[in-house]
Amino acid sequence: MQNVEFKAELRDLIAARATCEALRASFICTLHQTDTYYRIAGGKLKKRETEGEETEFIQYERPALASPKLSDFTIMSEAQAAARFGLDSLPVWTVVRKHRELYLHGHTRIHLDQVQGLGTFLEFESLVSAANPVESARGAVAVLREAFAPILGEAIDCGYADLLTLDAQDGRAR
Repeated sequence: MQNVEFKAELRDLIAARATCEALRASFICTLHQTDTYYRIAGGKLKKRETEGEETEFIQYERPALASPKLSDFTIMSEAQAAARFGLDSLPVWTVVRKHRELYLHGHTRIHLDQVQGLGTFLEFESLVSAANPVESARGAVAVLREAFAPILGEAIDCGYADLLTLDAQDGRAR
């Protein structure tokens, strides 16, 4: 599967909620997620534990770009991930805990993320499909970037796990 993704620091969570409302984005739910990342050759693997839902494993590859990027991903059950990667032998790289507010605008997910140890971020994920080809997905993300522009901080070229690892190495506080 593929999606077009964009992530940025979020300066104002309340204004982001108001923007979602103004865009008539549908509020889906609030999620409490713990993502455990493993080191694998060729991409990344995370175990996603979401309160009230089945645990899933997501293998993905995406370029390190601050601009919207095309991401390839596969979602697996724990049994599928264990058969493919032998989970018992994989070293844990890092753990990310977040509180996510999920909205849907057309084919695009809007995530308002409060990430433990990092801060508040906004993420768009537009799923690529026959009904939403890559160029449509890119267009949807562009429209949302423009709508949220006044409250966006720096665009992020990597994932939360990378940011946590960089912060730990640099000794930076966010």
